[in-house]
Amino acid sequence: MKRILFFLSVLFIISCQHEVDYSPRKINFDRDVCINCLMGIAEPNYAVQAINKTGKVIWFDDLGCYVEYIETPAWKKFSMGEKPKVWIADADTGEWLDIEKAWYRFGDRTPMGFGYGAVKQKKDGYFDYLTAIKRIKEGKTNREGFIKKHKMMEHGNEKGSTMKCAPGKCGMNTEKKSGYNNIK
Repeated sequence: MKRILFFLSVLFIISCQHEVDYSPRKINFDRDVCINCLMGIAEPNYAVQAINKTGKVIWFDDLGCYVEYIETPAWKKFSMGEKPKVWIADADTGEWLDIEKAWYRFGDRTPMGFGYGAVKQKKDGYFDYLTAIKRIKEGKTNREGFIKKHKMMEHGNEKGSTMKCAPGKCGMNTEKKSGYNNIK
């Protein structure tokens, strides 16, 4: 009987200790959405994915959405006290890069208008991870112009489709006042 209990205890311990696959996942375009703005992942070369210690994956459609989300209590809950593995797509090749080892150029036309594209190789004028994050937090982005452009498109002032963001996301207020949406 003691041998059976010992064997079951060992089996239980072994079964509870599985290795998490931290390798980058393939985007499922029909179901993967940015956890921050709730937009579908439509431009794979600007996508970010984070994998926690249980193997759960969350997606971001723009580096700026990732930067906003890591400041929330939801990120702390997702992280579970350990640093998740985070990958970002190379803006030129689509190859997955370690987010902290990538270089960031400013001026790209990104899905949410923050304007930072990740690349593998450093060039003059590119930023390291911490500098890019700091710049986004300081508001050094293309976001204002992006919102204005999409705001105009929403009211039919420019040709194109309307911006489709979840309520309270994308930096836009979806409440109608005098026939216009107001930017927060």
